[in-house]
Amino acid sequence: MTSSAPQTPAAAAAAPDLSVVIPIYNEEDSLADLLKQLLTALRPLTLSFELVLVNDGSTDGSARVLEEQVRQVPELVAVLLRKNYGQTAAMAAGFDAARGAIIVSLDGDLQNDPADIPLLVERLQQGYDLVSGWRHDRQDAALMRKLPSRLANRLIGRVTGVRLHDYGCSLKAYRREVLEDMNLYGELHRFLPALAFIEGARITEVKVNHRARQYGVSKYGIDRTFRVLMDLLTVWFMKRFLTRPMYVFGFGGMVAMVAALVAASVLLVDKLMGADIANRPLLSLAVVLGVCGVQLFCFGLLAELQMRTYHESQGRPIYRVRATLRGSGD
Repeated sequence: MTSSAPQTPAAAAAAPDLSVVIPIYNEEDSLADLLKQLLTALRPLTLSFELVLVNDGSTDGSARVLEEQVRQVPELVAVLLRKNYGQTAAMAAGFDAARGAIIVSLDGDLQNDPADIPLLVERLQQGYDLVSGWRHDRQDAALMRKLPSRLANRLIGRVTGVRLHDYGCSLKAYRREVLEDMNLYGELHRFLPALAFIEGARITEVKVNHRARQYGVSKYGIDRTFRVLMDLLTVWFMKRFLTRPMYVFGFGGMVAMVAALVAASVLLVDKLMGADIANRPLLSLAVVLGVCGVQLFCFGLLAELQMRTYHESQGRPIYRVRATLRGSGD
């Protein structure tokens, strides 16, 4: 799998075998070191490759550094987004710009070790569609980062049915066709294994190195937990009811309508027996259940119709690219 022959600009001009996608946000200090480590890890490979770095509206000098590096590194592809869209959108932009048959993603803060990329690629070539990194010796704060991550991984595994030790590790390798079947929204980048599993992908994980942050500060806050929980509900719905939304909405509607019918029948019997039902709470409950049941059932029908078009058919990306620069090595 290795060779001493380095990449050449001519080889990089063709569609590469491997694309490495890295979202960048305010990583000015780490970019030069990151590129150096990536080239050290990948240039000995027999696979041709490109480095797709996506500047997600950084407010520091990250864009300037990328513009400088793209003139020196022939394998570099710099995608400059117009503003900060978030990590999911940045990864989606990188996946769209990538041309390789194998796509590897990782963070740009140097906590993921580029030297682990060949390990993931080798495992992928053993017949898997997605290989996820597992930070078994994670170098983060135990209380604020590691404990919430362990709890989240267990919850995600139970909800999605995909048992991985580390959903949050950005270091992953994919076959191109797996990513082409998916579109990313919200914080769904961390649920890519679950989304791929829904499409029938073969998934595994390997232990990877994890390093303490060398530059800057973490971009993650506690508010991200709530966004992840909402997206987890989305993934659960997609896994269970994506192609059959009528099963959940229609079932709920029918239960509500049956309950309304039972309540109305009881009231009707009481009315025929001469009872006054005008002020009975059961009457209000029957009306509310009946209205909600009809609405849920109709919502299920509309959802079934919406499934035929789905929002991806609009062809509207969740990001806007200001410029795409490809390395010339000049």
